[in-house]
Amino acid sequence: MSRIKKYKIGRRLGAGVYEQCQTQKFALSEQKRGGGKRMTKRKQVSDYGAQLIEKQKVRFSYGIREKQLQKYVKDAMSRKGSHADHLFEVVEMRLDNTVYRLGLAETRAKARQMVSHGHITVNGKRLNIPSYKVSAGEIVGIRAQSQNKGLFENLEEKIKDTKTPNWLSFDIKKKEGKVVGVPKIGTAEFFDLAAVFEYYSR
Repeated sequence: MSRIKKYKIGRRLGAGVYEQCQTQKFALSEQKRGGGKRMTKRKQVSDYGAQLIEKQKVRFSYGIREKQLQKYVKDAMSRKGSHADHLFEVVEMRLDNTVYRLGLAETRAKARQMVSHGHITVNGKRLNIPSYKVSAGEIVGIRAQSQNKGLFENLEEKIKDTKTPNWLSFDIKKKEGKVVGVPKIGTAEFFDLAAVFEYYSR
């Protein structure tokens, strides 16, 4: 997807939807456009419209197809406990997102590409399925044949500022991360998962 298209989606759904929309370049482009504070009146968003926006935030943030998200929601609703917690767990623990959270890739799109191209291993075995859900105790690493590729040059420098979530740990010497827990949804998340369930319950 082109940068211009991502900027348009970021303006509609919020800067948090893409990493490229969380840059100074995007902020400056918004300032030039008036920061989104134009004089034209916007239509009031209906409940359905608000729910649709939250659903789209999840889709575009994680790079999930509509059918995939529908399946995730259906599975979450079939489980006991908080449906939102279950949905957050499954999207966060996708292999491509795990690679991104470990700091091995700058964006989820790049992480997805790394996985698809066979650069990532789980428990020492190459795995090229971005949607694979990692589990506690599993080791996510860089394939030995890929470690010297440009993708992973200066890895220590790249990840030094990465804030690894508490459900993951990373060993820079071994160039591998470990799943040490389960992600928990926080109050500061970019999207409202309750609205996503309301959307699919219609």
